[in-house]
Amino acid sequence: MNTQGNIVSAESAFAQKSEMDLIKAVQEGDKKAYQKLYQTYIGQVYGLCFRLTSDKSLAEDAAQEVFIQLWRKIGNFKGDSKFSTWLHTVTSNITISYLRKQRGWVQRMFNIEDSEAMNFSADQGTDLSELEAHVARLPERARIVFVLHAIEGYRHEDIADMMKMAVGSSKAQFHRAKQLLKEWMGYE
Repeated sequence: MNTQGNIVSAESAFAQKSEMDLIKAVQEGDKKAYQKLYQTYIGQVYGLCFRLTSDKSLAEDAAQEVFIQLWRKIGNFKGDSKFSTWLHTVTSNITISYLRKQRGWVQRMFNIEDSEAMNFSADQGTDLSELEAHVARLPERARIVFVLHAIEGYRHEDIADMMKMAVGSSKAQFHRAKQLLKEWMGYE
């Protein structure tokens, strides 16, 4: 068993070294390394963008914006934390900024997308689909706070900084989201 632990540790160390080599290559302008980094992380970035926007098209656009900004800002990554942790924070911040820019368009389109999401989840009939559809129905600020706090594990202080709101507002939005979800799912 100790041998297996050493193998796992060696593989983990190799993966970290390999990732740092890849990041260093991207920082030096290597486009093939950037493409590899993109292929490695696009799923995670898109997933977070989708949870924050609850809209496929907006999530795709936001994920694209994340990778555009990543190319420009990869030099800011110093290796003090795991790259995936740093990228998660960058993705959250860029997506929230992107949503602010798109607010008018989102307000006009959200009801249409929301109805489509509800019809889709009703057809599937699963609890997870129902919950996802209800989260998608939440008002924008409540949805973002709910996703960041309940799903992504951010503290209210961090959410408040990202969204430029008071900590109390973040907590209130989270409470509002929980209350709406309970009501919509028949728990009240």
